[in-house]
Amino acid sequence: MQYMWLVIKGLFIGVSNIIPGVSGGTMAVSFGIYDDIIHAFTHVRKEFKLSMRVLIPIVTGAILGVAGFSMIITWLLDEYTLYTSFAFVGLILGGLPILSESFKESLNEKRRKMSVVHVILFVVFFAIVAWMGVADVSGGGPETISLGAGPLIALFFVGLVSAAAMVVPGISGSLLMLIMGYYYAVVYAINGFTSSLTAFNLTELIPFTVLLTSYAFGMLAGIILISKVIDYFFMHYPSFTYAAILGLVTASPVAVIANTDALDGLATGNAVMKIAIALIVALTCFMLTFAIGKTEDATEELPEETRA
Repeated sequence: MQYMWLVIKGLFIGVSNIIPGVSGGTMAVSFGIYDDIIHAFTHVRKEFKLSMRVLIPIVTGAILGVAGFSMIITWLLDEYTLYTSFAFVGLILGGLPILSESFKESLNEKRRKMSVVHVILFVVFFAIVAWMGVADVSGGGPETISLGAGPLIALFFVGLVSAAAMVVPGISGSLLMLIMGYYYAVVYAINGFTSSLTAFNLTELIPFTVLLTSYAFGMLAGIILISKVIDYFFMHYPSFTYAAILGLVTASPVAVIANTDALDGLATGNAVMKIAIALIVALTCFMLTFAIGKTEDATEELPEETRA
């Protein structure tokens, strides 16, 4: 059952990466497994079996989330934008109590008190995510991508940059793909792969598989590179790292609501009723994240003395 919880958490992480403004890293923080994932990636050679017990179920869940829910999430955002956006806001904020506890523990472990530096880090990283949330981005409609050396190289670097962002809580990899102009191309490739796989259409499946493989290799490289950097800060400056992450996560709802244009539908009438329902949805998802974050999972098996 411990591994099943990790699959479920990975599922939410995968789904969150589809939505511009939502960070997979933020969801990992909300579920209380962020530093454990970073540790598993950076210690995979020294603690291979333990790391795989954490990474395999999370990656499996993330793949299922991306492949199985990309079309559903797109439909929900189109038809029920306000409620879907507030659901993710609730999922994100539900992890703040756990994150706050981790911040306090990191202060106690180093026998520190909260300082001006902690506040500055919080404010700076809050401002970065808030700015990204309201910044204009390119790309506003469906795009396709063809098989070729150029697109494959481009997808590798897009995967590298977006994955590096996904690892950092609050920074949305999908939003960066929008800025780079490749968001809809990647979604097109994912949906094409899923559709051709479901229909057993090998003619279309092979090119989509090649495109996504290049993107996946880029993502893997980005995750490994940035994980080593973050792991270093967790090991040597834990309280400052948590202060920065708190800023990133706290600002994430701004990015979610801004990038999904969640509030646009309120002008059509019944605004009070819609907001009330949205808040109920957000509160429900808040409690869901908090409950899932408290569950015991396979990350408990990581050696305590080497964890961040």
